[in-house]
Amino acid sequence: MIRVFVDSGSSIKQEEREKYNVEILPLKILLNDKEYLDGIDLTMEEFYHALIEEKQFPKTSLPNMVEAKERVMKYVNQGDDVIIIPISKAISSTYSTLYMMFQDEEKVHVIDCKSVVGGIKIIVEEINRHRDKPIEVVLQKIQDILPKIRIVAIPDTLEYLYRGGRLSKVAYLAGNAMQLKPFIAIDNEDGGVKMINKVLGRKKALKMLANFLVTEDCDINYPIIPSYTYDETNLDELIAVTDDKYKEAMIEYDNLDPAIACHWGPGAFGYIFVSTTPYKK
Repeated sequence: MIRVFVDSGSSIKQEEREKYNVEILPLKILLNDKEYLDGIDLTMEEFYHALIEEKQFPKTSLPNMVEAKERVMKYVNQGDDVIIIPISKAISSTYSTLYMMFQDEEKVHVIDCKSVVGGIKIIVEEINRHRDKPIEVVLQKIQDILPKIRIVAIPDTLEYLYRGGRLSKVAYLAGNAMQLKPFIAIDNEDGGVKMINKVLGRKKALKMLANFLVTEDCDINYPIIPSYTYDETNLDELIAVTDDKYKEAMIEYDNLDPAIACHWGPGAFGYIFVSTTPYKK
């Protein structure tokens, strides 16, 4: 049997574990000098109150690695293969820590997915389509889809990405120049956050973001995940200017978990989808 673990940066909620057939390793969030487990003992309301009203900037850290090892080895010891998909190693050190921990375990496969949030959901869904196949086939299916996943978004501000160390100072200053609307994406090459464009004017920005589904050859055989942080108003406006043929492929809105939302900031919105063609340099 194949078991799948993700961390909470996948934005798979605790109540969605059965739906996606995964186990979740919650990242830790330090807020107001108190440590929380992402998605377990910190509500969205509490998180955004601290972020917006109290101007607190949360810090994130690795899941409990002792507990992670116990949970994974329970399945290994009963003969199961285990696939672990933490968020991109360019964004978090969770991958590197897990890789080092399990590098001598032949039945544990730690994947650098070069992705986050809904991108990991798409990977999990691809695994679920092939769970009855040999582990080698499933691992190849993962590698085949990774370079096709696209994550593109417009943050309301670059402040949170910069303060969280997910965006360089040069990119931060450039994005703030002239009050331009910045476009960010997860780089398919290294899994980091990059700024790919900046546009003057909200309406133009919405249309350009909607058009990414066209220019990046969105494959509507896979779900499109409309994603946002805190307020879905921006996302409603984006969908309103999106071509109708893509709307049928959209699944429910994903309000991103605190571990990711604290870096994107409130008011961010965008699409996560699969392209028909792999990323090329």
